[in-house]
Amino acid sequence: MSISIDGKVYDVDIAMLQNGTCSLIYGGNSYNAELIKGEGGKHYTVNLNYSAYQIDILDSQAKYMRMRKHQGDAIQADTVTAPMPCKIVKVYVKKGDKVKAGDTLFTMEAMKMQSNYKVASDCSIKDVLIAEGDTVRAEQVLIKLEVENAE
Repeated sequence: MSISIDGKVYDVDIAMLQNGTCSLIYGGNSYNAELIKGEGGKHYTVNLNYSAYQIDILDSQAKYMRMRKHQGDAIQADTVTAPMPCKIVKVYVKKGDKVKAGDTLFTMEAMKMQSNYKVASDCSIKDVLIAEGDTVRAEQVLIKLEVENAE
């Protein structure tokens, strides 16, 4: 299983045991951790090696919903990445196109819902790395942009 902690991805083997404990194998070492569920179901206290850590579990659906909620507020990055595994339904741009803030770049389908990805500022399309019908993984770069300065 791959997990992401503060943006760094780790490949670990996890086995859930009885009484809220789990066994983790990472880098050839075995660790036992106690998980204590907090309020809301996605917050946990993890006791490991005489230390306690507060964690929030962010699954693909929660990440996608957070991205959708803040999409209009965001500063446009120079790459567009998939927020979760999805299928590309329609691509509306090609390399060299100029797009305005609010223009739709592509339509994706995830969790039986279709969503449009729109840019937050004026851009030029540097490269399109997807095609209609492609299945992409989370965090995969889909489109490269050149963001225009609004000075």
